[in-house]
Amino acid sequence: MKALWAPWRMEYIAAPKPRGGECLLCALQTTGDERSRLILWRGPSACCILNRYPYNPGHLMVSPYAHTDQLAALPAATQQELIWMLGEASAIALRVLRAEGLNCGMNIGRTAGAGIVDHLHFHIVPRWNGDTNFLPVLADTKAMPQYLDETYRALAPDFAALPGGGPNA
Repeated sequence: MKALWAPWRMEYIAAPKPRGGECLLCALQTTGDERSRLILWRGPSACCILNRYPYNPGHLMVSPYAHTDQLAALPAATQQELIWMLGEASAIALRVLRAEGLNCGMNIGRTAGAGIVDHLHFHIVPRWNGDTNFLPVLADTKAMPQYLDETYRALAPDFAALPGGGPNA
């Protein structure tokens, strides 16, 4: 068997896991150390972050601060902010990362594949022609061609230029 070295995964394996009542996305409400938490943009009721464990480089998540698993439970202004950010983040991913396509959506409920079941969020996954090869199929392994910090540095200036600015504007 051949090994594909991915030492950055050890950070995830060794990191403390949320215990009862702690929600990764609710923690985004607090400010401070935005870059290390990969927060690219903050609005009044939602934010956009780079996914720490991405399916593809530039995998973004747009999340409300409110802890709910139902889009209809959010105020109209929050829903509008989420959709606006989904559009802006998608445009940035296409432009900055030169993505050739995007997968956008949310998984609501464990049965639908939600990794964070109780707190809804949108995923924006940049795609390139040929970005899937034999590794995921034969070896259940995904090769990531860029470090998160490099992706963050590439995206941050465009998010900082949006209304409200990025957290590091």
